This record gives sequence, C-alpha cells and structure tokens, in this order.
Amino acid sequence: MDFGIFILMQQRNKHKTSYQILKDAVEQTRVADELGFGAAWYAEHHFSNYGMCSSPLTMIAHCAAVTKKIRLGTGIVVAPLYTPARLIADVAMVDQLSDGRLNLGIGSGYQQFEFERFGVSLAEAKDRTLEIIDMLELGLKEKKFSYDGKYYQQPVSAISQRAVQQPMPPMWVTSIDPTFIARAVRGDHHVFVSGGDGGLEKLASTRALIDKVALGEGKDPAKVPVGLLRAAYASNNKAEVDAYLDCSRYQRRIAVSLKRRTAQIADDYQVEEGLVEGEPSIEESRALLPVGSIDTVIERVVKEIRTLRPVHYCFQTQMGDFDQPTMLKQLETWAKIIIPTVQQEIRNDAPYRAEAQRELAAA
Repeated sequence: MDFGIFILMQQRNKHKTSYQILKDAVEQTRVADELGFGAAWYAEHHFSNYGMCSSPLTMIAHCAAVTKKIRLGTGIVVAPLYTPARLIADVAMVDQLSDGRLNLGIGSGYQQFEFERFGVSLAEAKDRTLEIIDMLELGLKEKKFSYDGKYYQQPVSAISQRAVQQPMPPMWVTSIDPTFIARAVRGDHHVFVSGGDGGLEKLASTRALIDKVALGEGKDPAKVPVGLLRAAYASNNKAEVDAYLDCSRYQRRIAVSLKRRTAQIADDYQVEEGLVEGEPSIEESRALLPVGSIDTVIERVVKEIRTLRPVHYCFQTQMGDFDQPTMLKQLETWAKIIIPTVQQEIRNDAPYRAEAQRELAAA
C-alpha cells in the first residue's frame, strides 16, 4: 500500500489570498513528490472559502509539470456539475499531460449551496453521478460510444483525446452509500472513504459494509481496493497538535453548516464559523483521530490500516489556516519516520505480504 496527501486549499478568514493558497498547494505537492509520497489529491469546491480549488483537473495539469512520479488525483470531481462529454475529454487530456499519473476520484457532491448556483438539483445528484460513471467507462474505453439515460443522452461520438492509462485511468468512487460501493465493485473501481471524526469502530463498520456489498455482488471482498482519507497530524510539540485540531474543528463546522444548509455567509464567500450541534470536543477528536505524538500516530495508523485494510492511506495536509512551513515539516516527518515504520509493522500482514515480497525482490 502507499500513502498520499489530501489538499483542500481552505481559506480561513482571508489570512491568505487565494493566489498564495494555490502556490502553497503546489509547493506541498512538489515536496511530497520529492519525498516519495504515492499520491496528492485536490478537492473541488465552489462559491465559498471551504475550498479554493474550483477545478482539480486543472490543478493536476499544472502540478504534473512540476512533479515526476507522484500520482495526482481529483478528490473529487463533483460529477453532476459537469457536462459528461466534456468531462470525458478533459480526463483523457489530463491523463496525457500527466504521463498517465491521473487518479480519477468521482463523487456526487453534497453542498446545496454549490448546486443551486450551478442550476443543478441536489436531489438528482446520485442518479446523475451513476449515469456519468457509465459514460466515463464507455467514453474512455471505447473508440466510439453512445448513451441514452434518464438525464444524459449522447449520440454516437468519438473522443479524440485518449487516456495514456488503459483501459482507463483508475477510478476512485468516493462514498459509503451502498449503491455507489456496489457500482464501484461491479466496475472494478476503488472505493474511497473518509474516517471523518470517528475512530476504529467507525472504520470497522465501514469495512463490514464494503465486505457485505462485495459479497452481494459476487466479488471477493479482499480484492476490493479501498482508499482511506484521514485528518492526521504527528508532532511531539503539543501546541502544534492543538493548532491542527483547532483547524480540524473549523473545517468540520464549515462543512456541516454547508451540508445542513445553515451556513451564514459573512463577507462575499466567507462562511461564518459557529458551534455545531453534536460536534465532538477537541479532546474527543484527540482521542479518536490519528493525532498526537509521533509514536501515538504510528500506533493509531497501524490499527486503522489493520481495521480497514486499505491499499491507500491519505492524510489531510492542509485545513483552516495551518502554517505552511510547519505543514511542509509534517510531510517530512511522515516520509522519513511514520510511513517507513508503519510499512515495516504491516509488511507481514496478509493483505500486504505479497507486495512487501515483491519490493524485496526488486531491491
């Protein structure tokens, strides 16, 4: 398995300009590439400071030019906000520009605030996304394709851009909805999930759901590739950990207010931070998340991997107004201490033993 970073490009109270946030994200990606991370992921959001990346595919096209090996992923493309044929062509073109390093994360979205401003019904998002997944498979795999769905119709068409990765770039379906998990399993795609604010109990429940759905589809659950996104931070400096947890709480408050449609816009696109009913305390988050001392984070990450059995573990490197130099130092801590120690710890676990043996033979 490998490790990646997730970059939300959040803007808290305009402490940084959008230009600086984008530059910082590119720098994080470049450093992650140099340190040997497996992937960098970019979120898509619109019309608020929750995330400043309106086009993850554009971000990937740019970052491909300043990196060499790291895979670059959409985390996610909010599918219903796109015209399918245009999305297919853009995906193929970006896969070319990245020399076949694109990870295609797909999701249905959840923020009513965004959907209203695109003139798209959030109530239709799930069904539209399922149709777009169908069309992506057809358009990327076939020389010509057509489609006749409830929401989208495509006359016989040939996409002139062809992806480097064949039959198509790996797709990561981001959801714990059983319908989306089943669709990912049927298509031999990845399932990408977030641990949210939960701990091992939530991850165990998610793994049980994936296994149940896979069995229902007649598939071996052990062969379903799963990715995990976590808010994680390791430091023996408690003040740094506290600052990260504060930013994590800020992010959750904004996300929940947008999801529940209670968000208040204070200034232009700035969402006001406010208490959220039922939110975990800082100390509860400290106990559940892989945050804390370096030894604590290593122990928790190993337990999370053994619980969910992912092929990819992605941690969030940027939220709120967290300091960029400190964040870059965090990447180095993971690359040089945490990841090698975790890999050594799990290398004899059944899901990862064969990979460890291949790496040993290659060396």
